Amino acid sequence: MQVRVVYLGMLKEVAGREREVVEVPEGACLADLFARLEQGIPKLQDFRGAIALAVNYEYSAGATELRDNDEVALIPPVSGGLVNEPSTAETALPLISEHARITGGPIKTAPILAAIKHPEDGAVTIFDGIVRNHSRGRRTLYLDYTAYEGMALRQMEQLAQQALARFAIRDLRMVHRLGRLQIGESSVYVAVASAHRAAACDACRWLIDNLKTTVPIWKREYFEDGAVWADGEPFPPDIPLATQDASK
Repeated sequence: MQVRVVYLGMLKEVAGREREVVEVPEGACLADLFARLEQGIPKLQDFRGAIALAVNYEYSAGATELRDNDEVALIPPVSGGLVNEPSTAETALPLISEHARITGGPIKTAPILAAIKHPEDGAVTIFDGIVRNHSRGRRTLYLDYTAYEGMALRQMEQLAQQALARFAIRDLRMVHRLGRLQIGESSVYVAVASAHRAAACDACRWLIDNLKTTVPIWKREYFEDGAVWADGEPFPPDIPLATQDASK
C-alpha cells in the first residue's frame, strides 16, 4: 500500500523535498515508516528528539497502524523553520470551523468582538498578537507565516472545544493569519466571552499558550540583514515524538 509523506518546516530542507509517496507493507505502523524514512534520509536522525508525527491531521503515536493513502506529516516544533523556506500553502483560504479561522488576509478584529458579545456576558478577554518592529536586537521589516493548514485548523478547533469544557466560559473565537504581515498588523486573535472575568482571562491565556506549542504554524522574521525563523517551542508531553516511537 502507499502513504503520502509531508515534510514540514526545516524538515523540507533536510529531506530535500516537500512531499513523496512511500510504499509500505500491509500492517505497517507509523514507527515502521519513520524508521524507513531515517534509513533513506540519515539527517533525520539529528532531529529525532524534536519531531512529532501526524496521520491525517492528528498527532499520532508510533503504534498507529497505517492504511492505504494515509497522509503522514513530519512536524518540527511549531513556530520554527529554516531560512528561505518557501510557502507550502495549497489550500484556499480562509479555512473556517465552528470556533476557529485561518485567513490569508487582515484579521478584522472589530466584527469578531461585536459578534461574540452577548447580554449575559460579564467579560470578554482578548489576546491580539501584533507584529512588532524589533526582535533579537534587530529592526524587524515584516513577518511571514506558513502552516500545515488543514491540521492547523483542526488543532485550533480542538483547543476551542477543550477550553469550553475546561473553563466556565460561554463562547470563543480564534483567528490566525498566514502570509506576509507588516509591522502593527495582527497575526493571531483570541476572544473569550464569559459571565466572569477570571474564567475568560484563564481560558484566553490557556488557548494562546497551547496554540503556540501544538498548532503547526511557522513564523519567519525578516530583518535588514537577512531572515531567520522563530525558535520552535517544545511539544507538550502528551504529544508523542518520533524518537520515542521509533525505538519501540
